[in-house]
Amino acid sequence: MFFSKTCEYALRAVFFIAQKSEHGRKVGIREIAAGIDSPEPFIAKILQDLSKRGLIQSAKGPTGGFYTDAETRNNTLADIVSAVDGDRLFTGCGLGLQECSAIKPCPVHAEFAQIRDRLSVMLHSTTITHFNEELNLGLSYIKERQ
Repeated sequence: MFFSKTCEYALRAVFFIAQKSEHGRKVGIREIAAGIDSPEPFIAKILQDLSKRGLIQSAKGPTGGFYTDAETRNNTLADIVSAVDGDRLFTGCGLGLQECSAIKPCPVHAEFAQIRDRLSVMLHSTTITHFNEELNLGLSYIKERQ
């Protein structure tokens, strides 16, 4: 809804990788794609970009795959959103107008600015570790339960 489809997959993939790699395990593309219901080529491209940006780690070879370490699990959701979608979510107009401000507002400016600001605070203050703990406790999930 607020995120692009690419960003949604990126967030779900990072959550999945963080959960699976918490104890040093590396996760392959096939397992990640199945675990988050994503097409393999699409998620592979996303993960390659996140790895280049240092938001997740990767290792090549027969025991390789993607993983997170203590440092990358301390990245915020905003770090991932910004890497994938840029800062549009944090600064953009709710209607997608180029010129929208308090001086020249769009019809939804005031209400959207409040929602955008609350979402921004949540994304900037929530780390991957936070969601990893919820996933491990079964308080949240990233794939529909079968």
